Amino acid sequence: MTTKDFSDDGIMLKNVAQFDLMQEMMSSEQKKPWPMGRYAKTLFKKPDFRMVLVSMEQGSTLKEHHADGTISVQVLQGAIRFTAQGKTHELRANNVLTLGASIQHEVEALDASAFLLTISWPDAAKLKALKHRGCDI
Repeated sequence: MTTKDFSDDGIMLKNVAQFDLMQEMMSSEQKKPWPMGRYAKTLFKKPDFRMVLVSMEQGSTLKEHHADGTISVQVLQGAIRFTAQGKTHELRANNVLTLGASIQHEVEALDASAFLLTISWPDAAKLKALKHRGCDI
């Protein structure tokens, strides 16, 4: 896609987009070394939705954080440890996990891994109403 496909704030102007996830993963490998052992690329962004490809080297982590919207994590390659609400989930290629909005979670790459993160982004009014911008502790 070209810059004419995006508004100034990165929102996709088109309503349909297609991605070759294998090609995107290979492209991310070309960008190594990654700061902190991980790389993320937003593939699709609308006011109410995000789709992000996250690649992680074995042993790298995404420290505890939250997303203000409901998320899904679909492992495409490797294996990750996903911890939320005191429970640990080991996810491998072709596994999917969903998580409600504003729940603290952490991710660790057990192998060199890639996953597709989707986020249903709340509208501005709902986002503003979230406690702590959404932390559910």
